[in-house]
Amino acid sequence: MPMIHHLTTTTTTTTTTTTTLFIKSSLPFAYHATAPYQYEYDVHNHNQQNPRPRRRRSISQWSIPRCCKKEQVYPPTPRAKRSSNVGIITGKSKEIDVATLGNLCVDIVLNVPELPPNDPALRKLYMDRLSASPPDKQYWEAGGNCNMAIAAGRVGLDCITIGHVGNDIYGRFLLDVLHHEGISMVGMMTTTQLHSDHHLLHVASSYQTLLCWVLVDPLQRHGFCSRADFSDQPAFSWLTTLSNQVKMAIENSKILFCNGYGFDELSPHMLTSALQYAVEVGTCVFFDPGPRGNALSNGTPQQQTAVSHFLRMSDVLLLTSDEAEALTGIKNPILAGQELLKKGVRTKWVIVKMGSRGSIIISMSSIACAPAFKVNVIDTVGCGDSFVAAIAFGFIHNMPMVSSLALANAVGAATAMGCGAGRNVATLQRVIELMKTAELNEDEEFWNELLAENVDTEEITFLSKFVVNGNNHQLNRIALQKVVSELLPKLESSPVEGKVPS
Repeated sequence: MPMIHHLTTTTTTTTTTTTTLFIKSSLPFAYHATAPYQYEYDVHNHNQQNPRPRRRRSISQWSIPRCCKKEQVYPPTPRAKRSSNVGIITGKSKEIDVATLGNLCVDIVLNVPELPPNDPALRKLYMDRLSASPPDKQYWEAGGNCNMAIAAGRVGLDCITIGHVGNDIYGRFLLDVLHHEGISMVGMMTTTQLHSDHHLLHVASSYQTLLCWVLVDPLQRHGFCSRADFSDQPAFSWLTTLSNQVKMAIENSKILFCNGYGFDELSPHMLTSALQYAVEVGTCVFFDPGPRGNALSNGTPQQQTAVSHFLRMSDVLLLTSDEAEALTGIKNPILAGQELLKKGVRTKWVIVKMGSRGSIIISMSSIACAPAFKVNVIDTVGCGDSFVAAIAFGFIHNMPMVSSLALANAVGAATAMGCGAGRNVATLQRVIELMKTAELNEDEEFWNELLAENVDTEEITFLSKFVVNGNNHQLNRIALQKVVSELLPKLESSPVEGKVPS
């Protein structure tokens, strides 16, 4: 039996002159391509059409990683239609809730007797041996930013992914998974651009979908490796400008989500261009530097400049406590978050994830703290990505910070109760059940110590199972039951009109 832990999170033919894109599944770039489907997808008419044609599958048809063969994997819950006037920003309706940028890969989840060695050369040999014998499809799963997109879709957000996959069996598998979850993909380049440059066409067509080996040892510890770990250049270094269709996707989205793994694929210039364009068209930017953040901050001059730009210009920053400390040199996660907030130009929220302790949001005027939920942990892969998806839901619908944290903690914890990421991230049903029944891991000593370190803010909101003796002049305790009672109607009805905070 697994141990009981407390957890929040750990992780076409196309033209450039029209907005209607016709998809051919044989092309390496697709707006929404999954063989054998071919149809038009209009970015400006996202909610007036059906963006998620479905095929019904029995549970037995789903690919299930070895560690959860005994777990039931639920197909996604269909979402209700949204009103077309949700999320008015700078006077223009943005029909898409979230667009993710890059980092599309296939996870290969395997049980191994021991994790790969740390030495780069030995690690490369280890991965090459794994790659020599392609694993059975039952061990494949959608990974990278697919996790965030799938989790966001399951809590009721409309999502697209911007990126590139190879015209190979892994790429077709990934597109099929996204299609089944109702998630469209926007290719990085148009067919016109490709056929105007034969070298570019050759490079793009020969690209192989990135595989990330997710390795689990007998102690349930995880190791990760992919060919991106051994390359000095971004995988798509041949991309130098944002295509019109990528710009259109960014402009029509309320949130653009970027993370540190995007630097494995796109040049610092391309990532900065996407950030600048999002700012220009009023799209909010979420940035999670992740494990790559510290290395990028000390990387090439171009990487350092790009990361610094993201840290200053993003609307929401998401980091673990270790990552926040690495970037600021400050151990206390609240003080580290406040330091990042001070350096930000557009930053509204800094969110620090503290694993089994819980999570916090720091804004200019207040702090929200939410202890983790107590759950039976099976696998922590994908928890951080699921957490981000729930934060996006709360941000879009202008929910109180503590409510956004409660939801994010619940989605991350519900994902940990399953096995692996991709299609195994939390379902809405599991999240709702958890919020109704789970208890909080309230470590009063930890939180008192954390909040005692000269935290300079007007108000601190703290999620608690019970409200004891009211509130003092600074600490405002909010009962979990109250937060859950306000959240459930939003989740159960799905379509909620709201504006992204200005």
